[in-house]
Amino acid sequence: MTRVFIELSYDGSDFHGWQRQPDRLTVQQVLEEQLQVFMAQPIPVMGCGRTDTGVHASYFVAHADWPENSPRTRQYRDWEDAVWKLNGMLPPDVALKRIVPVHPEAHARFDANERGYVYRMHFQKTPFLKGRSTRIYRDTDFDRMQAACVYLVGKRDFASFCKLGSDQGTTMCDVRSAEMVKLNENEWQFVIRADRFLRNMVRAVIGTLLEIGQGRKEPEDMLQVIEALDRSAAGKSAPSEGLYLNEVNYPSSIWSYKPNVERGSN
Repeated sequence: MTRVFIELSYDGSDFHGWQRQPDRLTVQQVLEEQLQVFMAQPIPVMGCGRTDTGVHASYFVAHADWPENSPRTRQYRDWEDAVWKLNGMLPPDVALKRIVPVHPEAHARFDANERGYVYRMHFQKTPFLKGRSTRIYRDTDFDRMQAACVYLVGKRDFASFCKLGSDQGTTMCDVRSAEMVKLNENEWQFVIRADRFLRNMVRAVIGTLLEIGQGRKEPEDMLQVIEALDRSAAGKSAPSEGLYLNEVNYPSSIWSYKPNVERGSN
């Protein structure tokens, strides 16, 4: 077996998130089913996290133990060829980017030392953004939202932005950056990076920022919301359609590992 990282992206519109669920279609289920067909044996995958229903990922990482000695390895020349053939089997809303051997103990979730999300918003009705960006109907001052972003940066307890009932061991997070970015006259995006994120955290942050941008809270109120450690102090969670996981970083030692067995040598 060779431990590999599988890099992929997906449009989450028709999925109930990444993680397998009974009687609900998920990205993990689709990927595992096609890997089993491709290699004629089950290949469980572990994701770098779990995205909620309707949330997208422009970059996602999963790890798996690849059966290098299987007769099926003869049906592809190298990892690039395996990716190309698997993409032909996967639905249009899931795309593999790369399969790469990593350290035998590498873990897609626990070894990630930083993650990043983008939340996309737009004002004017645009059919090409349907399901991929959240339309904002009220007048919104993004400068006020940017002023509130400074209170998010730092290592602190973000319990106010954690979904109630979540099985989080700790609600401490180290937010490294948070900012509003103007793309054009119709589109803005919120960009945030941290060592980890709580369940529903980014959408709850966006809901609070929108309250500030629309005048229902002041920028400095963001600090009070954080210090309250109470989900009811924050704004309503923003819709899932605008949210993308877009960055997952790992220590360089994971990527630099070179296995002894070369692909296709059997």
